Amino acid sequence: MPRRRTDTRAEIRETALELFAKKGYTATSLREIAEGLGITKAALYYHFRSKQDLLADMVRPMLDDGERTVRELEEEPDATARRALEAFYDMGRRHGTLFRAVVADTAALGDLGDVVPRLFDWRERLLRLIFGSDPTPRQRALAVLAIGGLQDAAIMAADDGGGGLTGDGGDLRSVVVEGALRALDLPAS
Repeated sequence: MPRRRTDTRAEIRETALELFAKKGYTATSLREIAEGLGITKAALYYHFRSKQDLLADMVRPMLDDGERTVRELEEEPDATARRALEAFYDMGRRHGTLFRAVVADTAALGDLGDVVPRLFDWRERLLRLIFGSDPTPRQRALAVLAIGGLQDAAIMAADDGGGGLTGDGGDLRSVVVEGALRALDLPAS
């Protein structure tokens, strides 16, 4: 099959993501990625020294986007809980396929030592944004449910087009954000 694009690194990342999402990170070999692109393994190694380097390169934009999203919310003087949850949902949805491929495979998480701590850091910062600098244990527990559930729903929505989780094709973002607000024991509207 003739290659249509000239950005080989982008093609490698795209093919790897498809294979990681389908087979898992551990079960996907660099040989399979190269074959999927119609290039040699040597050509793949020219761009990425290892599967771990490839994965780190794929995850970097997601980590940058997550950090930027949370930082911008922190800098927003009147950021509401709704605004914070919507922004975090949108970020999760943008990177949902990659999140699913990585989170579903513990070996991938092991190869990306800083991903899980960064996710927890974002959640903690969102918690403080919503409840202030000294949240109660109850507020912490509610935030785990709300923010974690919101993130999971966003990740799942990225792969199903967004409507499948509600079953009615409705605005999943609104449904999820309103549910998260209720879980936080905050007004949904």
